[in-house]
Order: sequence, then structure tokens, then C-alpha cells
Amino acid sequence: MKPQEPPESGPAAAALEALKRRACESVDLNAARLGALSRDIWSRPELAYAEHQAHDVLTRFFSGGDVPGAAWAVQPRYKLGTAFRADWGTAAPQDPLRLAFLCEYDALPGLGHACGHNLIAEVGAAAALALKAALESLAEPVAVQITVLGTPAEEQGGGKIDLIKAGAFDGLDVVFMAHPSQENAAYLPDVAEHDVTVKYYGKASHAAAYPWEGVNALDAAVLAYNNLSVLRQQMKPTWRVHGVIKNGGVKPNIIPSYTELEFYLRAPSRKELSVLTEKVENCFKSAAMATGCKVEIKGGENDYYNVLPNKSLQKIYKENGKKLGIDFISEDAILNGLSGSTDFGNVTFVVPGIHPYFYIGSDALNHTEQYTEAAGSQTAQFYALRTAKALAMTALDVIFKPGLLEEVREDFREVKLKEEEQTNPVEPKRESGVGEGACASH
Repeated sequence: MKPQEPPESGPAAAALEALKRRACESVDLNAARLGALSRDIWSRPELAYAEHQAHDVLTRFFSGGDVPGAAWAVQPRYKLGTAFRADWGTAAPQDPLRLAFLCEYDALPGLGHACGHNLIAEVGAAAALALKAALESLAEPVAVQITVLGTPAEEQGGGKIDLIKAGAFDGLDVVFMAHPSQENAAYLPDVAEHDVTVKYYGKASHAAAYPWEGVNALDAAVLAYNNLSVLRQQMKPTWRVHGVIKNGGVKPNIIPSYTELEFYLRAPSRKELSVLTEKVENCFKSAAMATGCKVEIKGGENDYYNVLPNKSLQKIYKENGKKLGIDFISEDAILNGLSGSTDFGNVTFVVPGIHPYFYIGSDALNHTEQYTEAAGSQTAQFYALRTAKALAMTALDVIFKPGLLEEVREDFREVKLKEEEQTNPVEPKRESGVGEGACASH
């Protein structure tokens, strides 16, 4: 696809600022409607791949006649049962620049929207409406298509990865979304993640009368857990391994014949994650060997990739955010900080994108009951809508600032190439001669 070039009669710097003001006005005009959308999703939390009410609320939002301007083309249940797509485009003759805003809306078991995905959905919808309103105010249309993608199952399963495989991101030029946090940052180093389920199979026996006849699967689970605890001394500070014993047996007087564990493994890159995964799996296997159990190790279907930074998008986003009064954390705080994992990381390997974080008016930590309360509060609305304005303003820069789109694409190419070279290094050719076939030194 050809880069979107600003037309000769397109907005100059002052006119671009006027478009940004129009985008911000749109967010303010739709604030009540957007707040109601967020509150509706927040009040009825649904788990991954089961977000039917959130899906219906969002598709009605974009299909409804009360949304200003020309109609959106809405596709419910787009490639997944609880995904959706809404498109709007200008009538310009040339191939359009395709920009997408992503909405998440799944919740956490037992906690509800403790990661604020109701606000992610609201920000994506608000930014898309704002950009549309700005472009509709132009006397001469520019070739732009705005897409809103509803992406379910971020907390479990990786809905965006499913959508990538299904072709939902094909043809998109730049993608935008933002995530609630305790601070404002144009980028945080979200890490790669692999989840694994481990099942130990032993042999049941009476624990008092003849325990020697049993093979204790709980011993294997406990030993695996302790093996990982010992491994932590040799783990890098940026690696994370955390999990639970989901099934530890049935009754104290029965030697457990079956146990099950679930673990998440995280590392800053796919390369490091593969190293960590091998070490962890050895801990699971050795526990089986020591106890005489059989072990089944099954990885999740979708690994989450680390989020690739895009410095050009981050720079413009920060410039726009500062105009709106957003106070960003320092670069040192970003470099020295750690975040979680997101399937948006996989998106950044197929299309340039930005995934900033935003403060919601509370110091509560994500994945807590306190954050659930904060995500549904009226206080969070100001910060969420301000973030939506910054995203829309950044999208306008991508459309109209000469050379910016190509800079964004070049950043994408360079960072992706560097990551892939680290993950799949080219083995140097070995010269034949003395020493070939010798053992490696310890």
C-alpha cells in the first residue's frame, strides 16, 4: 500500500491544530454516551471469549443512529464469536490509509474489570469517533479508512493472536490502543509470555495402610514448585515464573494419583523466553523422575510476544499528550520498570502500533479489587477521555505530517528485524580442520 501523502491543498500546521481541536471537541460532545458505554461493560464483567454482552453493547454503539456523522459499517462476530469490526472511510478516489483503534472488554475471574478493559473499549471508541469527526469536517476528503476492532480474550487465550491468524489485521497501516495503569507512559516494556499446564499421573493407595503401593502425584507437584524456587537464584531479574497448584488430590488418606499445575513464564524477549521455558520444563520433568510419576506438559496455544516500541509514534503521542496536560513518567522509569504481558505484542510484529498507558486517578494496582472500583469510577472518565484525545491527535499527525508515516514504518522495520535476528540468529559457518568434532568445554 502506498504511503498516505498530505494533499497539496491539505491542512498546514495551523489547520492541523484546528483538526485536533475538532477531534477533542468530539470527545467532549460524546462524553456522556462514552461514559455510559464504559459503565455498561464494567457493570457486567465477562470472561475471555464469553464477552457477549460487551460485544452487543459495542456493536449497537457503532450501529446506532445517535452516533454523529455518517454511518459505520459494522460486522458483528467478526472472525471470532465475541469480536467485531466497524469501518468508516472517506470517498477519496485513491487507496486509503488504514488506521485502526482496538477495544478490549474481557474481565478477570472473581475481580471483574480489575484491569480496566472497560476503559480500553471506551478509549478506542472515543478516539475513533474523534478522528472521524475531524476528517468529516474537511471540505475535501482525504483517503483514510478508520477501523475499530473489538478484540476479546486478552486476559486469557489471546484474542488478537486469533484475529491475526484469521487475517483481521491484514492491510492495516497503523494501530492504536491505550491501557489503564498507575502512571502515564507512551511505552512500557511489556514482556513475552508463555503459559503451561503440567499434569502428574501417579497411583492411588491407602495413605496409612500401604502407602508404599502408591505413587504420589502431589509429591511431584510440590517438588516441581520447589525446583522452580531453587531455579530463581539463577534467573535473570527480568524473568518471571508464577503459578498455582490447581488440583492437589482428593482426600488426605488417599495417595494422590493426579495433580495439576498452571504456570506463566515471562521474559523481555522471545529469545529469552525460549531459554527460560527450557529451564522450567526441566524442573517439571525432574520432579516426575524423582517421584516415579508420569508427566504431561502442555503449552498454551498462543504465546504473547513482547511489545515492539515505535519511537516515532511515541514521540508524537507524548507531544500531543503534553498539550492536554498529561504528565509522563521519565525514560529512566520506563527502562527500569517492568510491566505485564499483552497480545498487543503480537500485533506489533505484523503492523506498526502504539500501546501507551494512562493514569486513571487512583494509585490502586491492576488486578486488585481496588482497581476494579477505580475503573468504574467517574474520576477515571476524565483521564480515559483525555487519552482518547491524545490518540486521535496522534492519528491526525500520522495522516497529515509529511514524512511521519514513513518514519513510523521505518521504526517498525528496524525494530522487528533486530528482534528477529536475536530470536533466530544466523549460525556462523564452521571451517573444517583441526578440532572439529571436539567436545565443548564445561
